Amino acid sequence: MAAIATLLESRAALLALRRTLPRRGRGVVACHTLSALRRVLERRLVDAVVLCPTPAVWPELAELCTRLPGLPIVAYGPFRPDDGELLLDCRRHAVASVAVEGVDDPIVGDMVMRASITAERRRALADAPRMLRLTEPLQQAAWSVLVGEVERPVRTTTLARSLEVSREHLSRQFGAGGAPNLKRVIDLTRIACAAQLLANPGYSIPTVVRVLHFGSASHLSSTARRIATVSTRGLGALGPRGVLQAFVRGNTRSRV
Repeated sequence: MAAIATLLESRAALLALRRTLPRRGRGVVACHTLSALRRVLERRLVDAVVLCPTPAVWPELAELCTRLPGLPIVAYGPFRPDDGELLLDCRRHAVASVAVEGVDDPIVGDMVMRASITAERRRALADAPRMLRLTEPLQQAAWSVLVGEVERPVRTTTLARSLEVSREHLSRQFGAGGAPNLKRVIDLTRIACAAQLLANPGYSIPTVVRVLHFGSASHLSSTARRIATVSTRGLGALGPRGVLQAFVRGNTRSRV
């Protein structure tokens, strides 16, 4: 499951974030330094970064934002009325959202989820149910889960259990009405996420292989060609919506 990486000075802020994230949501990884944050980004799929902005953090953070411009950053701290310059710094560094500790505590988790890369991917793929002919409630419910659960391939049994149906019923009903089969759509959502990550210059192919748990770079490459008819290096230019469009043009059905 994707992580929310934090660099917070207040334990109360960390607890408020954990308390307000959805239960079936993202695990929180607390980092104490920017170096630790960078290590997490190399090893885990990170949905957003939540940090307490201080003047000392901006120089290193600016370098991180340049490398990973698509990574949402939420500033969460005890802002005061005289912190105008600090808020301007947040704007200059393209901070996605600002939460005030002690004021926004009850909703900070929701603010983070709305800014996350998962939320951005959902927006980019908003037309997928129509384009993939996912018209039935079960198909749409399965899609809603799959588009968010991309860090590892979702097992059909696990998905069926979460939707409270049998594995056989889910497999049979998902591909009804001309929709792609379930395995194909699982690959689609993961390749869409890979494209989202590779649009950032700081995400290398080995890093994407690692954080999305592909077996190897060759595995990622073969899946990208099967789903989007491009090499791994071409995914970043496509982005999630481009992957969806390429998939619909002729890759929705297995050739075997």
